[in-house]
Amino acid sequence: MIHEYNIQLCFAQIMERTVLGGGCFWCIEGAFKEMRGVDSALPGYAGGHDNHPTYNSVCAGITGHAEVVEIIYDPETISFETILEVFFTMHDPTQLNRQGNDIGTQYRSVIYYLNEQQKSTAERLKEDFQQYYDEEIVTEISELSNYHEAEKYHHNYFQQNPGNGYCQMIVAPKLSKIRSKLSHLY
Repeated sequence: MIHEYNIQLCFAQIMERTVLGGGCFWCIEGAFKEMRGVDSALPGYAGGHDNHPTYNSVCAGITGHAEVVEIIYDPETISFETILEVFFTMHDPTQLNRQGNDIGTQYRSVIYYLNEQQKSTAERLKEDFQQYYDEEIVTEISELSNYHEAEKYHHNYFQQNPGNGYCQMIVAPKLSKIRSKLSHLY
């Protein structure tokens, strides 16, 4: 007697990860939410010396961390290069340790790489994007260290707090600009 077995092969989707900082993490998170190929965009802290950073300690500038967003994405749908193009378009990478009125090292422009390929791609795109800016791009390119996910109340902050003054005055215009300019990615 011959038994037939239906064998289904399930292929796990290979996802990749990057961590970016470009000012307030609510703006960066909002820009990557709902982007095709992005599985998640979560706010966090990276690059500091404190092993238990909190929003208050990071904002006080005492931990050395940057506000960042961890992006998990499908490289078959969106490339690392495209993610960095969005990153360099959505904030001003020429401002050292600030974005607009958000001032301090916690708001620095930074690409945290996880491997040598990400590092070389980030260096190349930083150089390529320099032609679009009169001032020097000061974006730091560093190996990811001491990453911590931010407190849950920061997740989806813009969507959950549209009436917040900062969200209305800063986040909403940035997201409107990036989503209009790069609408094909959403």
